[in-house]
Amino acid sequence: MDLHVDSFIWTRLLGYDLCRRHGRGPFGARFLSQTDFPRMLEAALTGAVWVITTNPFRTAKGRSRAFFRNLDALTAQFAQVPRRFAVVRSATEYAAAKGSGKQAAFIGVQGGNALDHDLDDWSRIPGRAVTRVTLVHLSSSSLGSTSSPMKLRDRGLTARGKDLVRRLDEQQILVDLAHISRRGFFDAVDAHDRSRPLVVTHTGVAGVHRHWRNLDDEQLRAIADTGGTVGVMFHTGFLGGSFFRGKASLIADHLEHIVRVVGDDHASLGSDFDGAIPTPRDLATCLELPRLVQILLDRRMSPSTIKKILGGNFLRTLELVRRS
Repeated sequence: MDLHVDSFIWTRLLGYDLCRRHGRGPFGARFLSQTDFPRMLEAALTGAVWVITTNPFRTAKGRSRAFFRNLDALTAQFAQVPRRFAVVRSATEYAAAKGSGKQAAFIGVQGGNALDHDLDDWSRIPGRAVTRVTLVHLSSSSLGSTSSPMKLRDRGLTARGKDLVRRLDEQQILVDLAHISRRGFFDAVDAHDRSRPLVVTHTGVAGVHRHWRNLDDEQLRAIADTGGTVGVMFHTGFLGGSFFRGKASLIADHLEHIVRVVGDDHASLGSDFDGAIPTPRDLATCLELPRLVQILLDRRMSPSTIKKILGGNFLRTLELVRRS
């Protein structure tokens, strides 16, 4: 399972057809053309979180209107392939989809400012369709400060951001702390219902490579203490490799660090495929995912731990939030 797939952004911008099998595109699968529905099925993924990314340059009302349009549009993409994909909202629905031979499609939101015009809008999303929300993205918002160095100052999580955390908890939506500043991260931990897990769906870890995008060990322990999981992303620059020539072994390095620091219940995969990222040269698309599994086996990681990383940990975390 993959906790963060960003391909829908290219559907919105370029009309990228998720239902068609693509090659590596004009840039050799750098930045885009890293996955689509046929290749996800060929790679034997049983589930993924497909993300609606928020455009921060719209007005607050415009972001709200755009979000509901995009939710309908993404759902319509899956409706075109009903025999192979099912939009799901819980671990129970995932199991049902898998049992019927379908890939489970979870829907996530990147940028909680999608609905910051009126936080009540989060309760109006039909059918609990959204499984997780990344509070902030690459820019700061009314909710809080990004981890990106482009921010002017670090305000942490604002009062409005803390209110959103509480509302997401109430609505059984996973709170995702990828992209948030370190101060905002711990503000969210404090505002969060301690009986529910937190997640970081796509990140690297500073214990392997220090970077503004990556979590330190204290942050890893904070996520693990809630019962949550941390997805390792595939951006080679963030993982510590050269921008265009990093290898899949870097992903394994970060996974091993998480397992070593907080145990094997808290590591997952969150590729960020098609999120305008350079992926490892030997894992450019979803089709090469078996290479990562082989690397972990070659490093004598146990099959049970690998199965947790490949989806078990996310499903366990989700089940703590949504029983059905």
